[in-house]
Amino acid sequence: MSEKILIVEDNFIEANNLQLLLERAGYVVSGIAASVDKALTIISREMPDFVLLDIFLRGEATGIDLARELRKRQIAFIYLSANSDKTTLEAAKATVPYGFLVKPFREKDVLVSLEIARYLHLHNSDALTRRQSPQPASPATPDQSHGIVGNSPQLQEVLRQLQIVAPVDTAVLLTGESGTGKEVMARYLHAISPRRRKPMVMVNCAALPATLIESILFGYEKGAFTGAREKSIGKFEQADGGTIFLDEISEIPLELQSKLLRVLQEKEVDRIGSASPKKVDVRIIAASNRNLEKEVAEGRFRMDLYYRIHVFPVNLPPLRERRDDIALLAEYFVALYGARTGRQGVTLSKQALDELRAHHWPGNIRELEHTLERAVLLSENQIIQKIPLPVSLSEAFSGGLKTFEENERQHIITVLRQCNGKIYGPGGAAEILDMNVSTLNSRIKKLGIDKEAL
Repeated sequence: MSEKILIVEDNFIEANNLQLLLERAGYVVSGIAASVDKALTIISREMPDFVLLDIFLRGEATGIDLARELRKRQIAFIYLSANSDKTTLEAAKATVPYGFLVKPFREKDVLVSLEIARYLHLHNSDALTRRQSPQPASPATPDQSHGIVGNSPQLQEVLRQLQIVAPVDTAVLLTGESGTGKEVMARYLHAISPRRRKPMVMVNCAALPATLIESILFGYEKGAFTGAREKSIGKFEQADGGTIFLDEISEIPLELQSKLLRVLQEKEVDRIGSASPKKVDVRIIAASNRNLEKEVAEGRFRMDLYYRIHVFPVNLPPLRERRDDIALLAEYFVALYGARTGRQGVTLSKQALDELRAHHWPGNIRELEHTLERAVLLSENQIIQKIPLPVSLSEAFSGGLKTFEENERQHIITVLRQCNGKIYGPGGAAEILDMNVSTLNSRIKKLGIDKEAL
């Protein structure tokens, strides 16, 4: 490997350690700069392939200022530090870096980030060449066998990113609104990766009782606690050699996030009650429909864990931003549920398709799928003339009604006030709501209910 790397870092020890690490790996370090002015001088002379860039530097100019210049010169860069301050983070993300590395660095994380940057930079360079050529580029192809349907540019871009990252074991973070297809994309990524013949374990973190998350994820030994009559293998060990998908990762309690971080970094799990850790080889795909940067800034999600799973983020667009795909998705779901319900050959009229295209779909693909399943079941003819649109959701989006989550939040608050904040025991909110105490506490946390302010 002959790539030249410029280190822009004003901490001498950090910069020197990085240089030694990179040279051991076969990279050529073309220089070290402690300021933007010094970096620009080296860039003009050496023309590095990559820049490792600290955000805060000596002088008035910052790493973000230099990043904008690197974008103009089409030089790939990775940030060496990140700040939980939302304004700084948003400004850094707006420069579209090839990744973030949080201090203190681990050698493996640095080298993996550079490997990803090489893939991305090479692909982007090829795309630029194709755009300048009279010959059209070949788009990524959606695969209906994985439930991926559509030809919109937004979907093509998501598939392009997943195909780039599939061959390596880099952590992938899928973001986007509920119902945009994060689980489908996670399965697709596993299916096109070298791990496809190994297990894929799906974990919905939001559905796990708070008191059982640790034992479910990491397992436990016989006799580790009352009721542990035999050894239990956790989800990470079940996924050994394959992929684990942590959906709604933001729902993992803060006190367990440090243990999850250790599993991701050290590739080993500690079963509850075990005297020694167990090595696991697992590829991580995480997903969240929450703004994790905001969760970090407000202290609900660890910053080091965020950057550990944020190596390769992929944002899934809402359905309203890919309206060209609505007709294809509709035809796919009608055929699917027509076959499942014995109504083969059912189709949609032009009026029905127009109604679907005009709807805002706040619930995204999931809402569209369920709407069409209902339409197929209610159809009396081979051609569906009118779609039973989810009116309540449409009105909720436009402000006519509260969302389900808003109604749930208000109902829990009302019950808590009646109970004077009591949750446990007879007459407590959990008993009145007929909910498990840990489940209720989880919902209170997720809905942002301040029990002290009631």
